[in-house]
Amino acid sequence: MTVLPKIIQGGMGVGVSNWCLARAVSKAGHLGVVSGTALDLLLTRRLQQGDPGGHMAAAAARFPFPAIVERIWNRYFVSGGKAPTDRFRNSAMHSLKPPRDLLDLAVLANFIEVDLAKHGHQGVVGINLLEKIQLPTVPSLYGAMLAGVDFVLMGAGIPRAIPGILDQLAQGQPAKLKIDVHGAGNNDDYAVEFDPTPYLPQPDGKLPRPAFLAIVSSATLAIALAKKSSGRVDGFIIEGPTAGGHNAPPRGAMTLDERGEPIYGERDLPDLVKIAALGLPYWMAGSYGETGRLAAAAALGAVGIQVGTAFAFCEESGIDPVLKRKVLDGSRTSSIRVFTDPVASPTGFPFKIIKGTPETGIPVCGEGRVRVCDLGYLRHLYRKDDGSVGYRCPSEPVADFIRKGGTEEETHGRLCVCNGLVATYGAPQRMADGSIERPLLTGGDDAAIVARFLAPGRDSYTAQDVIDRLLADG
Repeated sequence: MTVLPKIIQGGMGVGVSNWCLARAVSKAGHLGVVSGTALDLLLTRRLQQGDPGGHMAAAAARFPFPAIVERIWNRYFVSGGKAPTDRFRNSAMHSLKPPRDLLDLAVLANFIEVDLAKHGHQGVVGINLLEKIQLPTVPSLYGAMLAGVDFVLMGAGIPRAIPGILDQLAQGQPAKLKIDVHGAGNNDDYAVEFDPTPYLPQPDGKLPRPAFLAIVSSATLAIALAKKSSGRVDGFIIEGPTAGGHNAPPRGAMTLDERGEPIYGERDLPDLVKIAALGLPYWMAGSYGETGRLAAAAALGAVGIQVGTAFAFCEESGIDPVLKRKVLDGSRTSSIRVFTDPVASPTGFPFKIIKGTPETGIPVCGEGRVRVCDLGYLRHLYRKDDGSVGYRCPSEPVADFIRKGGTEEETHGRLCVCNGLVATYGAPQRMADGSIERPLLTGGDDAAIVARFLAPGRDSYTAQDVIDRLLADG
């Protein structure tokens, strides 16, 4: 990690931090980051939409295994795009024993996103993955590495195994990731294994090893990762509870305020003295998207800042333009707010949801939705009595979840985050009853004031506008 960026653009949502946004930030001399969440699914939907602009095909032409590309295009590509009344064809859900076709899809999709972000310039690009979504992690990492990804960022859990896996993949060696399984005993060994042999780009199989940045909320977690990870940790992003998406739960028992949001206190403030003592670079995140915040982070000993929400609503981000405009209009009229929902996400982590008054037209995700789990990225794995593994999600039909050993209480207030985030990108599924999946808009607390990036007379702003404002304090 020879160059330390001052500004890291956060990896957000499903397709929000897309290749277009990451490329714009990287070309400007900072760290552009693509979201690695559900990129395999996103590729299939882009192909079924006809690959507007031909960007997927252009990057796929640079993938070193054309036979894989041909198989995936034959399966999913729809010339001119599918009819609006047709459902999207889904790929298989990820599992402990994924079929080869699904591995091919994960490797290719991550290659394409990173390749497009890096194409045509010399800037650095990262990919952000969630520890909570474990099953597709290793093939996703390898696909990104095939495209030359420079940084891997990971949070929403304790990613101790990832640095060592990066080392193995860089050497062209098989990698194994232990999977969290509810009810597993000390003698159980549940893991996904990935052999990169079918995808080796050259005889020795070696690839550059990207730098690894762990997203943490406390010194305790940073120390544990620095000392107990399977390989080298290159730095930390210290994220506070005002950041968007998933937040770390408050330490201790969760207490809610009068609005029903988790209460964070002194115990949740990171001990930056202890983090600095590790001797590794760190960046501050969570409400750092404003002039003067770079200097404030530097005063705390940080190299720079990670900014997400400000970039999420710029022109280059992947949010459906109609939704983007509604949030900007709502911010301009002070008619939106950000709610930290303690139960919405199946992960069990608090999750930020953007809500608006009826006048804003911002959809209410989950309202009237018939429960179904058809994407499965946030499913929980559990041990059955015979030692085999089952899959369940608190957002699936309640009777199904209970039949699989879950409790009714665990299903209360849950939303289908998977489908909601894909709908936010602009590729919502048509459900069996004919209704369309509603989007789930997430953002940090600063989403309520994101209209500050709009210049007089303008209804949108660019990634460069954000960067200019962040650097305005010199």
